[in-house]
Amino acid sequence: MQPKNVPLNWNDLQDFLAVASAGQMGRAGIAIGVDPTTVARRLRRLEARLGQTLFEQSRGGQLLTESGHALLERVEAMAQAAQDISIKANANRGISGNLRISVSEGFGSRFLSRYVKDFGTAHPALTLDLVANSGFLSPSRREADIAVMLSRPKAGPVLCRKLADYKLKLYTSHAYLQQSPAPTSLRDLRRDHTLVGYVPDLVYAPELDYLGEFESGLAARIRSSSINAQLELLRNGVGIGVLPCFIGDMAADLTAILPDHAITRSLWIVTHRDTQNLMRIKAGKEWLAHCVKDGRAQLVPEG
Repeated sequence: MQPKNVPLNWNDLQDFLAVASAGQMGRAGIAIGVDPTTVARRLRRLEARLGQTLFEQSRGGQLLTESGHALLERVEAMAQAAQDISIKANANRGISGNLRISVSEGFGSRFLSRYVKDFGTAHPALTLDLVANSGFLSPSRREADIAVMLSRPKAGPVLCRKLADYKLKLYTSHAYLQQSPAPTSLRDLRRDHTLVGYVPDLVYAPELDYLGEFESGLAARIRSSSINAQLELLRNGVGIGVLPCFIGDMAADLTAILPDHAITRSLWIVTHRDTQNLMRIKAGKEWLAHCVKDGRAQLVPEG
């Protein structure tokens, strides 16, 4: 293909950026509200005008070629410049745009959700994407503006600082204790009780592999990749499991067993180095800091 001397269409570049971020035309189309066939047509038009192949087709979706990677750097810079202009133009109306925060499933659904209403009220022109699931989006790859992770990233163009510590304890339901004798030691858990926990080969962060920290050799017999599913299993009397205190203590039908035994984990706030000073990202970081300060008694309860 030979490049054609025709001005590039900004919509085509935006679609290219969406596919590069999502890795699949279908997901990109959903993210930007455009039919996947339209996305594909625009990509073909862009490649024709550039005289370059930007993506290779794989079994999982679209992979950037070397030319695609080179274009991505320039388009990201253009998108950032356009966003900066928009922010300045709308400064008198407050912070606007879209803020995507990636968090763990439990922290997002069981802790941060309590504070979202106030954040939305404070920033009515800002759209918040609270991505709370099993796994994290990557600020270094621009998948999220902010990520609250369970460990400090080891590499990438990111900035990281500790957000907060939180405690985890062993919990079970009152119904379970009516059927089984309450354990008097950690060793009792191995012999006489059903344990609930994560599926080992589906644990998305090593910090979630914590049963062995309570007692060497402990293993879950009832397992789920979802902390919310584990919570419901415990509430339904299935067994004993580990929960963050900000989840377990808030469930009236659960009780902490062997409460003197607890472990501590940390939350880390991660942003891309190039976007850390954007108004919406600053607002998100300030909000997260407020949330953990206000909820410290739930994150790290005394005793």
